[in-house]
Amino acid sequence: MDIKDVIQPRHSVRNFSDKKLSENMVYDLIKYANLAPSAGNLQARDFIIVDDHEVKEKLSVAALDQRFIVEAPVNIVVCANLNRVSSYGQSGRELYCVQDAAAAVEHILLLAVDNGLGSCWVGAFDEKQVSKILDLPSFVRPVAIIPIGYPKGDVVSTSRMDINALIHYNSW
Repeated sequence: MDIKDVIQPRHSVRNFSDKKLSENMVYDLIKYANLAPSAGNLQARDFIIVDDHEVKEKLSVAALDQRFIVEAPVNIVVCANLNRVSSYGQSGRELYCVQDAAAAVEHILLLAVDNGLGSCWVGAFDEKQVSKILDLPSFVRPVAIIPIGYPKGDVVSTSRMDINALIHYNSW
């Protein structure tokens, strides 16, 4: 598949069918997500697979009651692992591992489309609450919750700003 054919139809999906995902499919999403760029190739990201209903309920509450988190068969919580970027010093440490995690998130979103799945990048959540729910160590920071599953119903396209309004040159 041409990369443009994956990027173009990618949309946030918030309605999921009951159809389960195979363990192999979830594993592949993460395996290829970890091929995303990372600072110094330190791969300062971790992936938490959540398919337990009770844990999804708690994550939903921590994410401002976004109920589609519970509806999705699987959620992947992508985390920044600060211990893996310690060689960069304190100032760049958090930024680099968050960038590593964000690059992996985008890979997951595109891989989901390529596999006929729907997903949504959820960044609105109480970070401390999510950390507590998942029993994360203090050096692991949740960056995104990604509900993944087969879409239910039609996926609606969202509009985009005119690209010319977003392009700037250094001579502003």
